[in-house]
Order: sequence, then structure tokens, then C-alpha cells
Amino acid sequence: MICGERCSLRPYEAGDVADLGRLANDKLVTRWMTATFRYPYTLADAEAWIARVTREDPPNAFVILVHGAFAGSVAIVPRDGEVLGTAEFGYWLGRQFWGRGIAGEAARLLADYALTDRGLRRLEAYVWEPNGASARVLEKAGFVLEGRLRDGVVDREGLVSNLLIYGRLATD
Repeated sequence: MICGERCSLRPYEAGDVADLGRLANDKLVTRWMTATFRYPYTLADAEAWIARVTREDPPNAFVILVHGAFAGSVAIVPRDGEVLGTAEFGYWLGRQFWGRGIAGEAARLLADYALTDRGLRRLEAYVWEPNGASARVLEKAGFVLEGRLRDGVVDREGLVSNLLIYGRLATD
């Protein structure tokens, strides 16, 4: 368990299926997420995700808990080959938990853990430019805007927008 003031992080468990399915099946939650995160999000999607991430050792995906309640998720995807020592970084939070500083703290907790305990040297996160709230979360967690891919992504509603690239180094 990784503990903060507003939230804590723990690896996924088989019993998280219902909570994951309920919170992730929200069009506003998935609005700016990659297409691999489906909407509608079904219990079968939740079961498949949990079956996959509970096999990882050490764990890369964590449940965000707020007063013991499932509030969202934060994860890293470690890379290998020429980008060994780096990981993609992502998070989401159930709508009822928005605006309380929880996402920023969860992002900081996992980033600190990944860059120290896991020994990664670099984390990268991608944000659709219209999603200013997510950019602020990353900045509060110590990430720095490193680039902008002009017209780099198409969202779920067909809107083309810039993709912002954020990074955080172990030396930051």
C-alpha cells in the first residue's frame, strides 16, 4: 500500500471487478482516454483487465482508494529495448471524486514510487490538449510539458486536437 493524505494506492484484487466496472462505465470519465479503454465499459472488460494486471509482478496498475472506497486507477507501462528504464504513465478518477486534489496526489504517489522504488529513470504521459484538468494534475505531480504533437489525436467524438507530451525524470 502506498499512502498519501487524500488517497492511497494498492494493487488490483479480483474483488475489484464490480467497482471498476461501475466507475469506468462513464462517458465523461472515458472522454479523453485512449480507445483501448472502452466505452461502454462492461463487467467483462473489468474482469479481463483485472485478470491481466493481477499477474504482473511487481504490480504496475493500482487502485486509488479514498477512505477505503474505490475511486479510480493509476498505472505505469514499463518499456524495454532502447527505451528500457522508461514507462508510460496514466490515470483516471471516478467523476464523484473530481476536483478534490485526489488525482494529483495519486499521480505524485505512483510517480515517486516508480522513479525511486522501481528504479525507472523517465515517465511519459499524454494529454489531449482540451483536457486542461489532466494537464494540471500532471504538473502538480512534477511532470513537465515537453512537446505538442499538432493535430496528433482524434477523440471519441471525432474532434482532432493536439496531443501534449509530459515527462518526469528521476533526476527532477
